[in-house]
Amino acid sequence: MLKELRTRVKIKAEMEDVYAAFVNPFTIELWSGYPAEMSTEPGSPFSLWEGDISGHNIEFEEQKRIVQEWYFGEQDQPSIATIKFFKDGGKVQVDVIHTNIPEDAYEGITEGWNDYYLGAIKTFLEID
Repeated sequence: MLKELRTRVKIKAEMEDVYAAFVNPFTIELWSGYPAEMSTEPGSPFSLWEGDISGHNIEFEEQKRIVQEWYFGEQDQPSIATIKFFKDGGKVQVDVIHTNIPEDAYEGITEGWNDYYLGAIKTFLEID
């Protein structure tokens, strides 16, 4: 059975810095601690954490939305992560909707998004 994850974080930072933390491979390496393969070219592959997360980029709307397909082995329906960015006063709200997650990967993906992805970006960008 496939599951859906919805999560959100608010980050006290500039919109361009938050967006760069998702799309700029140099910035991703700074907050994740690992080299990243990332491009804002639709159809391009991406790889984070030495390939622990990989897939391809579907769509970019600069500082508004990113749509990616994440790979989970042999799966009939693609697993789609949609990341949306909103200004919220002096903060940026990041909403993640990740669909078609295999049940056996759901707990790890939820923890990954909240702690190692969104949480790490928030910690990295909110350092004064």
